[in-house]
Amino acid sequence: MKLFLTTIFALLSFIVVNAQQPVDKQIYLADPAIFFHKGTYYLYGTVEGNADAGFQVYASPDQKNWTDKGFALKKGEAYGDKGFWAPQVFEHKGLFYMAYVANENIAIAVSDNPLGPFQQKDKKPLAAPVKQIDPFVYFDTDGRIYLYHVRLQEGNRLFVAEMKSDLSEIMPETLQPCLHAEEGWENTTHAKWPVAEGPTILKKNDLYYLFYTANDFRNPDYAVGCATSKSPMGPWTKYSGNPILSRKDIGQNGTGHGDFYFDQKGALHYVFHTHNSQSKVAKRRTATIDVSLEKSKTFSRPVVDYKSFRFLTTK
Repeated sequence: MKLFLTTIFALLSFIVVNAQQPVDKQIYLADPAIFFHKGTYYLYGTVEGNADAGFQVYASPDQKNWTDKGFALKKGEAYGDKGFWAPQVFEHKGLFYMAYVANENIAIAVSDNPLGPFQQKDKKPLAAPVKQIDPFVYFDTDGRIYLYHVRLQEGNRLFVAEMKSDLSEIMPETLQPCLHAEEGWENTTHAKWPVAEGPTILKKNDLYYLFYTANDFRNPDYAVGCATSKSPMGPWTKYSGNPILSRKDIGQNGTGHGDFYFDQKGALHYVFHTHNSQSKVAKRRTATIDVSLEKSKTFSRPVVDYKSFRFLTTK
């Protein structure tokens, strides 16, 4: 009887203690992307603390209440066995594709559902002579397809190349450098290996906007900049108002490496990550903020509504 009562007391104590613990509803995805399809928003990203497992996906009908739907891509079902980073999901010819990083190479997997499973029959990355990360596949209005990405050479440098229509590879002869970190805000620690990464493209009034993030992700000054061009291949002119999103704007360290998406009303948003706190980098937290391209004298300048900043949470 004494043992029974002791066990019951211990169990009740455990229940009481755990009931007093707040439930952590924060979403911890770095390098996030949101894909909107038929009334549902799908959120993907680098899984903080488990980046060797694949890619997790969350779904929401309203961008506020997110539900964990498990893994959209699992290790073993597509290329790679470690370092699953920076996924981008898009629809093409009735199927859903995920461009992503594994083993510091870029690969593309396919599914018939935004929830996955994203898989490859032939488990291999896109051919390249160097390590490359952070893919963004852009479909231009003339039907051409471009891969914006980072090549690890003399720093994390942004490149673009035209892709074959089946997304199997780039056309090497079209490869062009876009930009690299060379301005003061882009390398606040004066690192020998400067970082510009996380590209994403928007187009408005025949002008291309290349958004990117500069500084090492562990640096509190990780921040988002913008460059423009009249051609998807460049040359690119960096915006004089850079950075457009930084810790000075929202009070959070390590802001950046995200993706733009339009909601069902046509409003533009940017999903990105921040550091966990003012003193810790991990686990990085997922957030969104509202953005618009407002007409100025020469072009539509990016305007970020800093008051709209919010972290994403589960139900």
